[in-house]
Amino acid sequence: MRNFALEVFFSTWEFAAKHHLTASDAQSMTLSELLALASKADRARYDALHLGYTKTFGLPTLLAEIARTYDAITDQQLLCFAGAEEGIYVAMRVLLTPDDHAVVITPNYQAAETIPLSICAVTGVPLDEANHWTLDIDAVKAALRPNTKLISINFPNNPTGAIPARATFDALVELCRSRGIWLFSDEVYRLIERELELRLPQVADVYERGVSLGVMSKAYGLPGLRIGWLACQDREFLSACERYKHYLSICNSAPSELLAEVALKARDTILTRNRGIVQHNTGLLNAFFADFPDLFDWHPSDGGCVAFTRYRGADGVEAFTQRLVEESGVLLLPSSIYHSELGPVPHDHFRIGFGRLGMEEGLAAFREWLMRNRA
Repeated sequence: MRNFALEVFFSTWEFAAKHHLTASDAQSMTLSELLALASKADRARYDALHLGYTKTFGLPTLLAEIARTYDAITDQQLLCFAGAEEGIYVAMRVLLTPDDHAVVITPNYQAAETIPLSICAVTGVPLDEANHWTLDIDAVKAALRPNTKLISINFPNNPTGAIPARATFDALVELCRSRGIWLFSDEVYRLIERELELRLPQVADVYERGVSLGVMSKAYGLPGLRIGWLACQDREFLSACERYKHYLSICNSAPSELLAEVALKARDTILTRNRGIVQHNTGLLNAFFADFPDLFDWHPSDGGCVAFTRYRGADGVEAFTQRLVEESGVLLLPSSIYHSELGPVPHDHFRIGFGRLGMEEGLAAFREWLMRNRA
């Protein structure tokens, strides 16, 4: 598989840049802040925690709490992983063979296409930028082959933040059902939509061959826990994934599982805070980009805490983002990071993230650099 472009880029800049304005997660918290949300009983469980191996499927009480975030999925229809990436890898390896064909939307989180491409033939279906990054069901239908085994989607989308209309989502589920196609749905940004009316159902709740990917990293802002999961009504599929996990992480970290359970029990508090940060920062970005209409085409995203913004400068987005981070410490993610082997991705965009605190300072440095360079 080719290098993971985003992680290669972040290995240089993520912890070196002063103003990280392309982060893909919501605001995190300290261990003490999270434990302050725990019940007395859960705090006692944490203090007395045994640091041995854990169950491969996941801590039973954690699975029960994850199940409460679904409408129909039970704790027997879940499997935990060490983050979302492991879940993507395992699901693709279990579901796909060299004789199969997969359909993947673009732009995407690179693992969504690179892992399937290492196994079988893959066709990309681009979101329609000219129509607010919508998903064209007819384009999906046209991409299908007799041996299409899987369709992979990600909504709210990384990097665009797009969410399809409910009618489009329902049509996609019915298309998969009519052909017996697996529908893999990366839902890590769900629950921080711009408006509640935009929220889609979780695929695993509504489709017997739907696989929902969840994680504590994005909407909950707790990537340091490294806890993700797959939800699916098909227990046989999950059992096959568990057997594959035996060759990878084997089991999750005991402290992380308990801390994830604590966070999920306090999810209303955490998500309300994170949605508030996203809403506040979206207002800041609306005002900021309104002052530079000749340089940027900015549109608030439907959901998540990232957006894909066009840069109109003559120097091009690659040179612009490179100079910006080197001269001001402001980090943005150029669209070359979202290069796809499945088809063209706009070359003049950058990803901006707005789920964290400190946006004011970052935008002040951004503005000062723009004004200095304009002069």
